[in-house]
Amino acid sequence: MTAQVTEFRRTALAAQVERLLQATPAADIHTHLYDPALGGLLLWGIDELLIYHYMVAEGFRYLDIPYDEFWGMPKLDQADLLWQHLFLEHSPISEACRGVLTTLHRLGLDVKPRDLGAIRQWFAERHVESHVTRCMELAHVDTIYMTNSPFDDVERPVWLRGVDRDERFQAALRIDPLLVDWPNAALRLVEWGYDVGEGFSDHTLSEVRRFLADWTRRLAARYLMVSLPPDFVCPAATDCAQLVERAVLPHCREFGLPFALMLGVRRSVNPQLRLAGDGVGRSDLSALSHLCAAFPENKFLVTVLARENQHELCVLARKFRNLHIFGCWWFTNVPYLIDEITRLRLELLGTSFTAQHSDARVLDQLIYKWDHTRRLLASVLTDKYMDLSATGWEPSAAEIQRDVRALLGGAFDEFCRRRT
Repeated sequence: MTAQVTEFRRTALAAQVERLLQATPAADIHTHLYDPALGGLLLWGIDELLIYHYMVAEGFRYLDIPYDEFWGMPKLDQADLLWQHLFLEHSPISEACRGVLTTLHRLGLDVKPRDLGAIRQWFAERHVESHVTRCMELAHVDTIYMTNSPFDDVERPVWLRGVDRDERFQAALRIDPLLVDWPNAALRLVEWGYDVGEGFSDHTLSEVRRFLADWTRRLAARYLMVSLPPDFVCPAATDCAQLVERAVLPHCREFGLPFALMLGVRRSVNPQLRLAGDGVGRSDLSALSHLCAAFPENKFLVTVLARENQHELCVLARKFRNLHIFGCWWFTNVPYLIDEITRLRLELLGTSFTAQHSDARVLDQLIYKWDHTRRLLASVLTDKYMDLSATGWEPSAAEIQRDVRALLGGAFDEFCRRRT
């Protein structure tokens, strides 16, 4: 086959893959977004985009002011400062800055004048309900999984009052304080009427499970989740390991829910950056291997923060069918690493994983996260289908469509449904 014919075939295949990717809605299985019924918890608009913690961390590469001075500023002044340093005084070529511009462009705004005031005015004229729909349409996302914590003093009262739910938003029960700060979490449980005591007696564990059951039902949660540091070990005599094995996993089995583990975050590496101050560490995945082997009736959704853990995680997923990998989380959600990690996963796991989740904290971020992801997926899949074509196996449009559906949420749905 001549190089010209090969290039023609590649161009045609790339167009087909791109078309099918753009036509297939995604399920965004992990975000920090909220159902509009939860009011001000749902963040959106240009100023929220500009003061997002990715932007703050990057901004302090240039800002020459004390941290406390920045945090003492009104939100609009913070946004002005970051716009000035990240977009006007330096080219916005980082993924976080490019993401803001992709979002504005897709929403139909002209960024050439660099007019932040005009952009603010445009957002001021939006209504949140219609803006949610517009962002989901542009991102081509049909389902958004929230992160819902009963330990959040702003969020908890809203759920206790009752919420008229938007069916496009699904709940995930976040239990970090329970597992990483048991002494204080136990005090909260007592305050809320759960009879927990010192140590992990059968009665205390039963009360923890009652708490989990109450909130699973209240949220109609689709899975439980926790973000853990790289030094998480299991089995162990630690509070965290004991609660996971003796309360969380039995609860998940009873309710038929996956347990999502997000591994590798080092909290408050620089406390002065607040939410932007977390770092990354390489996790000991022997803990995950133990959990998958010791609890074969439980399902584990897993993503890891360190690049160095990605290969080992893929190998574990080949060994344990109760392990489902999802997304490129946080510091790995940059094009260079998304491309590398997605190729690695396809080559070891086929299409039995979820390619991406947005991790969005600001509604508008859905647009750029999924726009950039689809472009990268198109390139990776085109390469893989060209490899198949070289063997004489020509993928049909229906087969490509099937694969795309799997990577954009179908494999997740299948994993949640099937027996382990």
